Amino acid sequence: MDTFLDRFTGPDLDRSRWLPHYLPAWSSREATAAAYRLDGAGLTLEIPVDHPLWCPDDHHPPLRVSGIQSGSWSGPVGSSRGQQRYREGLVVLAEEPRFEGWLPRSGRVAIRARMTLSHRSMAALWLAGFEDDPEQLQCGELCVFEVFGRALGPPGAPSAEVGVGIKPFRDPALADDFAAPRVDVDVAEPHTYAVDWDADEAVFTVDGQEVRRCARPPTYPMQLMLAVFDFPDWSTGDDEHLVPRLVVEEVSGTSA
Repeated sequence: MDTFLDRFTGPDLDRSRWLPHYLPAWSSREATAAAYRLDGAGLTLEIPVDHPLWCPDDHHPPLRVSGIQSGSWSGPVGSSRGQQRYREGLVVLAEEPRFEGWLPRSGRVAIRARMTLSHRSMAALWLAGFEDDPEQLQCGELCVFEVFGRALGPPGAPSAEVGVGIKPFRDPALADDFAAPRVDVDVAEPHTYAVDWDADEAVFTVDGQEVRRCARPPTYPMQLMLAVFDFPDWSTGDDEHLVPRLVVEEVSGTSA
């Protein structure tokens, strides 16, 4: 049994486990660098007001993102071989060396985190297929949590639609099984979001309470993708000063 635990107590990210860029092969490391800090109490991912768009003029809708991931690779520049291709005809702009920080196949992944979100932002942890076998479409996802600020309950009665489940993308072996049930949690406070899975079933929980079950999840190598997002098109014209944040106390897990 392979175990994983990171409480983000060092002066910087453990680069043997995390890459502080979001899918850099489709852009560059410079343009996809996360805005983050470690302050002894955990990891803060945020999107400052001057943070650049991700893949501007190519990804629609436009978005800004600060994310870290536990795996990465790509084919050579000009090839189509890379992770989480978001459209047909996409080609690699910056070749990524192979990086295997932690790639669980089954077991458990949990995160304890809080977030500051507005109507134009969201935060998420998902497991994405490492996708390095050209003969297999191992590109499905397990979403541990996905929370949009515009789906939060009112201040007097805090709650959130917590997205969990399976997203097959191009993997024909997977069924689309994703939903966002409303959970009585204040996401501005720390909570534990987790998935336990094997070849038969994935069980998603919040603070130990079951939220959903999904049959036949992927069990190929998957990398952790942890990020906060901002969607400028959702602006109401008076929100450019807002800085979404995801504060992570701990990421833990086991892999069979």
